[in-house]
Amino acid sequence: MNFNFSPEDEAFRLEVRQFMQENVPPDIARRAAVMYPPPIADFRRWQKILNAKGWGAPHLPPQYGGTAWSPIRKHIFLDELYKADGIDYGWQGLHMVAPVLVAFGSEAQRQRFLPPMLNGDEIWCQGFSEPGAGSDLANLRTHAKLVGDEWVINGQKIWTSDAAESDWGFFLVRTDQTVKPQKGISFLLVKMDAPGITIRPIEAINGGHDLNEVFLDNVRVPKDQLVGEAGMGWTYAKYLLEKERTTSAFLYFNKRELERAKESAWRERINGVTLIDTPDFARKLARVEADLHALEWSVLRILAGERTSHNADAVVSALKICGAEMQQRVTELQVDALGARALRFFGSDADTLHNSDAWPADVPGKSARFLFERASTIFGGTREVQKNIIAKLEFNL
Repeated sequence: MNFNFSPEDEAFRLEVRQFMQENVPPDIARRAAVMYPPPIADFRRWQKILNAKGWGAPHLPPQYGGTAWSPIRKHIFLDELYKADGIDYGWQGLHMVAPVLVAFGSEAQRQRFLPPMLNGDEIWCQGFSEPGAGSDLANLRTHAKLVGDEWVINGQKIWTSDAAESDWGFFLVRTDQTVKPQKGISFLLVKMDAPGITIRPIEAINGGHDLNEVFLDNVRVPKDQLVGEAGMGWTYAKYLLEKERTTSAFLYFNKRELERAKESAWRERINGVTLIDTPDFARKLARVEADLHALEWSVLRILAGERTSHNADAVVSALKICGAEMQQRVTELQVDALGARALRFFGSDADTLHNSDAWPADVPGKSARFLFERASTIFGGTREVQKNIIAKLEFNL
């Protein structure tokens, strides 16, 4: 078994690295390093730069703006993007709804919605979770009724990231009450400034306001904004999650943030000894780094097309669990490395602070990110639900 990248892939890595060094705007990189998530305005600007290069959405088919790169080259691209503090392209839009439109949408929908996504002109949010239906989406209550040429939607969504700044949203809604829960759900595209939509921000523990409640009161949506067939939304949602089985590990984020933990540990000293050389910290760092290497190889095995006896959906859940727990472990390692410095909370002004001996450049943003990642084992499907999925699929319960 060859564990090395090919010479051609290594040459590609150098090409991507040079592009990132020359094109990631310094102010965007600075904010990406300390703010989580980065401002939407930064994403719009950075996405235009990527799109002009032809790298706006490497995972899409070439006819819809993709690159035709191999899975390994897509991995290399994201690895270098994160190292350079670039912004990952359109999570809700390009990562999530775009593949669904390519697979199940009409050609008119693809031509209408994909180009502005690629260029950062239209931002998307995801309307899945509800107050009584988070990880258990089959119990969602938001419903839509076809009245003439329009779907009329009523209900509520919650934890909707970037809803207040998004142009469009993709929503799961119940359109048939007479069939079993999974069969009565449809996938609708909704303009976020449509009459009847009310958005209420939720302040997160890290001081951010990107999470929102969304209320839909007789919101009217043209019937041609239904993706695919009515009642097939559950299938499309599962496809969406299956397509993102490796990104759910948050590998590139974890690798970058581990390196930042190391940088802090090299600078901080205890009784004259560099923190990274102290037995307790070195032991904890070694455990995290070893597990992160294992996570990376698990992702690479999937990208290389390795066939296993495991159920693909169970693999998705396993990567989600490992990646979410790693986010918590890596950010905890960062605040451990900073010691008392981590007690200061910088909030959203972190990128405006000047570097000083008391507050070095690696300090701002770490406590906020640590607090935010307490939710990483909840959002996107809780750890407990993922474990149940693994048990049922692997052991045919």
